This record gives sequence, structure tokens and C-alpha cells, in this order.
Amino acid sequence: MDKIEATILGGSGFSGAELIKLLAGHPFARLAAATSTTYEGRAVSDLYPGLDGLTELVFTKPDLEAAAAADLVFLALPHGQAHKLVPELRAAGPAKIIDLSGDFRLPADDYKKWYGQSHASPELLGEAVYGLTELNREAIAKASLIANPGCFPTGVILAGAPLFAGDLVKGDIIANCLTGVSGAGRAGTAATHFCRIDESAAAYKTGGAHQHTPEMEQALGPDARVSFTPILSPVSRGIYSIVTAELKSPATVSDLENRFADFYRNDHFVRILGPGKVPEMKATAGSNFCHIGLAVDKRLGRVTIVSAIDNLVKGASGQAVQNMNLMFGLEETAGLKTAGLYP
Repeated sequence: MDKIEATILGGSGFSGAELIKLLAGHPFARLAAATSTTYEGRAVSDLYPGLDGLTELVFTKPDLEAAAAADLVFLALPHGQAHKLVPELRAAGPAKIIDLSGDFRLPADDYKKWYGQSHASPELLGEAVYGLTELNREAIAKASLIANPGCFPTGVILAGAPLFAGDLVKGDIIANCLTGVSGAGRAGTAATHFCRIDESAAAYKTGGAHQHTPEMEQALGPDARVSFTPILSPVSRGIYSIVTAELKSPATVSDLENRFADFYRNDHFVRILGPGKVPEMKATAGSNFCHIGLAVDKRLGRVTIVSAIDNLVKGASGQAVQNMNLMFGLEETAGLKTAGLYP
């Protein structure tokens, strides 16, 4: 088959760089261009030396007509830009679109509430498919516009989906999630300065204030309510989610592991670790895998699910490539068979 020709708008950020790396090794895709207004004219490998020898691309000025002429456009832009660009891309060419921002994940009213601005393309929200492969595989395969999931939601939803699908918990769940500093983006802030985060950890957007909360609840179902606390931790990559919930009726760890294994029986990238095993953040770093471990507190009648993913791969660019594979009729593992960096 001919290779899928792809373009990345916003290729200089961490998610964009991860996409470049994944596409450089993809057997059925070719990256035609990666754009950046800040680094226009600079070689990709100048900004990301680890890509030297993998790509000779130079960052170019964004060109919507050229991008739309490709088979696929990845939008790796900050929140608030994609919802303005997608109609222009649609008018300019036939390319399918995968948006890695939060612009097409929520209904218009929720988007305004949680992202602080009105949606510029509300007519497209009903068309966008939420791109968590394990939940929406068939719809993704038919879609031309994908709302790629957020990193925190990916870890929490994969941990919680079997619970709600099986009507096993009473509704409210608590999700405390550690995140690597790369989740804050390439630019960084005072909060991500080495001197501040090294040998430390800090919760932020506490009290249900984080914009990923409604995305989690929407994907988990109408009965789901999530008390979500993100915690910045001194690692480069990873999302480590500790999800707890009250069980509706007593269950053993073995019962729950069997339910989880059955729920994800067709999902190569979700691994249920088995009795007594707990995920490690580093074991999934650099890979598209999600590791899940379970425990039951019999005294309190609560279940604890721990999940680990790489925020830049399964939580962003790897999931986007997984969606690309489905959209173009490929095996969804194509270009993604990479082990974690452990040790």
C-alpha cells in the first residue's frame, strides 16, 4: 500500500516531537512536514538531538492548504487553537484530522466552562469521535475528525471503565494522579523549574478544578463522578493513577482481575498485571502500554486500581498514531511495538 502522508501542525512541542519520532519509524506512514512559528527554518534535530539520524525535516511555517492536501493532519497545538483551524482545514482539502488538544472533547457549554472560551466550531463537536481506542474502536475507524484523549483521562478512564461497564461501584471515584514534568509542555513555568520540583511533589488545581475532570466523567458514563487531584512529580515522563471506589457488593481481587481481563481481552496495549503486582511508572515510559494492577480493601469494601502510562505516548502521541492506524485500516499496533525504558 502507499504510505499515509501526514503533516504535524505544532511540531516543536513535546507531543509534536514524540509524533515525529513515532512516524519516523512507522512502516506505513511518511511525515511530509512539521510546522512551527517559533522555530521555522530550524532542523528538527537541532531542537531534539535524539532525532538526529531519524529525520532530516526542517520546521516550516504553517500552511493550511498544504497540510490539508495530505492524508492526515495531526494538530499538536495548545488548547484553544484547533477549534478555530479545523473548519479552514476542512475547506482547504480532504485530510483527516487528529486533534491532540482538548478542543473537541467536550460539548460546547462544558468547553466554555472548563476552558474559558466559547467554541468556534460547535457544529463539528457532534462529528468528532473521542479517540480512546479501547472504548471507541469501531467509531474511530470510520471517523475523519478525532478528539485525542488527554493524558490524565487516559490513565483514569482505562482504570475505571470496567468498573462502570460492569456496574460494580457506587458512582463516585477518587483519582489521585502523579504526572511527569513533560506534561506541562516545552515552555515550562516557574512551577516546573528544576530547583522547585526536584526532590519534591506538588498537587495543583485541587478541589475539582482541573479541566480534565469532565472528560473523565463523560467517558466513564452518566453515573460517574470523579474527585480528581493531579500531582506534579520530579520525573520527566509518566502518569501514575491511583483510583479508588466503593464496591456495590463484596468482590475478590481475582473476580475483578477476571472482569478487567475480559473487558480488555482485545486490547493489546492494556496489560492486567495479575495477583499482587503493582504497575511501575518507568515500566511504561517510552511505550504505548498501559499497565493496571488491582487490590481490594475488604474492611472498607473499596477497590483500588493503579494504572501507569507514558503521558507523551499512550497519553498523547502514541494514542494518536494508534488512532491513525485504525482510520486507515492498519493493524493498530503498527509502528508502536516498543517496550518501556525500564530499567
